[in-house]
Amino acid sequence: MPETAQYDLNIILGPGLSESQLQTEKEAVSTQIERAQGEIVGLDEWGHRRLAYPIRKLSEGYYLIYHLTMPNDSPKAVEAALRQRDNVMRVLVVRNRPEWKTRKAITTEQPEAATGT
Repeated sequence: MPETAQYDLNIILGPGLSESQLQTEKEAVSTQIERAQGEIVGLDEWGHRRLAYPIRKLSEGYYLIYHLTMPNDSPKAVEAALRQRDNVMRVLVVRNRPEWKTRKAITTEQPEAATGT
């Protein structure tokens, strides 16, 4: 069995999609992840957000962030397959590493521990 790791899959879809088109894109993402023998752990649906810079002359996009577990050799294949879709503006797969935890998350945990004593 191949070695697996935690990943974040960030996708920006076009802003003018209907509910049915959004659902179709989500199903396509799920299908690609299943083909790569991955598993969806969670989904953060940020919705419509302003882009940092225009993409295809658009200033907004629909953001989806998937939290995944999949084999180490799968992210590039998933990324390449999703880039072929017309409604996908950007795709980024990032390996989730514990050492990348932000200091903000660490500092928010400390006051809770202090109130318990």
